[in-house]
Amino acid sequence: MTPRSVQLARLHVRRRLTLWNWPGDIEDAVLVTSELVANAVVHGRIPGHELRLRIVELDDGALRIAVSDPVLAFPEVGPRTLSERGRGLVVVQQLTDSLDWFLRAGVGKTVRARLNTPKV
Repeated sequence: MTPRSVQLARLHVRRRLTLWNWPGDIEDAVLVTSELVANAVVHGRIPGHELRLRIVELDDGALRIAVSDPVLAFPEVGPRTLSERGRGLVVVQQLTDSLDWFLRAGVGKTVRARLNTPKV
């Protein structure tokens, strides 16, 4: 789990969604992935442990992006200062239809975001 993980995750998601012909906003999905993976790298890093990225197209066409890390603490949403940092989950909330997180049986947590496809 390194800063390069963010770049690799963006490339993977862009490529995968393009191959799937996912009808949603791929750039929004890439940005959400980038923010979630960056949070895991910065706040969820424990040497010797891995980060897990999972993207799933749901039956209704929506996309679920899930990032798991080994830290049990839940993320805080919103900046506490005027700093440029600490705004990632606020951005994710603005771009997604839902954002949640849960513990994984003593091995860490998963943060999930859902992006719906446009109504036609």
